[in-house]
Amino acid sequence: MDEGIILPGSGADIAGISVSLQGVTKIYDSGVAALGQLDLKVRKGEFVALVGPSGCGKSTALRIIAGLSAPTSGEVRVSYHGEEGRPGQGISGQAIGFVFQEPTLMPWTSVRENVRLPLKLARVAAAQADARVEEALQRVGLLEFAKSYPRELSGGMKMRVSLARALVTDPDILLMDEPFAALDEITRFRLNNDLLALWRNLRKTVIFVTHSVFESVYLSQRVVVMTSRPGRIAAEISVTALEPRGEEFRTSAAYTDYCRKVSAALAPSYSGRSAL
Repeated sequence: MDEGIILPGSGADIAGISVSLQGVTKIYDSGVAALGQLDLKVRKGEFVALVGPSGCGKSTALRIIAGLSAPTSGEVRVSYHGEEGRPGQGISGQAIGFVFQEPTLMPWTSVRENVRLPLKLARVAAAQADARVEEALQRVGLLEFAKSYPRELSGGMKMRVSLARALVTDPDILLMDEPFAALDEITRFRLNNDLLALWRNLRKTVIFVTHSVFESVYLSQRVVVMTSRPGRIAAEISVTALEPRGEEFRTSAAYTDYCRKVSAALAPSYSGRSAL
């Protein structure tokens, strides 16, 4: 077995687990089986990327972790604020932040009010909410655009607003569903760097869904490769590159080697076509 490759299930008893899925399946009412016996453990503070072919259940897994969808079978455990619970408790407790594929901003109100929305729903006092919104906007570099409206922002800036809205509740776990897929390459690279800087500073547990082999390797400590539907784990690849990562890593031989390993693990799901 290549160095850095972990067979599914081999890390079953790791201390400090933040998210645990055991035997999780999802079959929709239409009969479509999205997930089949998914076993995944994510450590507290770990950055994990999920990659796999379209329709393999990556987004479904995120929604189950967030408590937005119930598994058909299996067990999901989420640990936050030092306590263990089931996924549905996370949203109400602001323990989970979710960044969707689209920014889903309210066009009729300002950046500040879009970011404030989760705090408003949680009935956080105005003074405390003001401070937290300002801090979140500062973290994503948009404080000077607090009074702007979504129509005045670029695609990358809109995604930063979405990220700030997810961070404003100070969640323990950040779920990100292909947030940069629709952006141009230069903007995507910049946001990748900014996201890594945020993660290093805040040490949230991050589960990041992407179709990009390159993005998965650059961002994560561990790449989880999923099979075609119904999604299962085909391989887990540890990325042990030194921190902080930057352009030196992106252009290194080690980066290329990791990308080859992920691509090779994906290849069976693409009927022999290269995932790169």
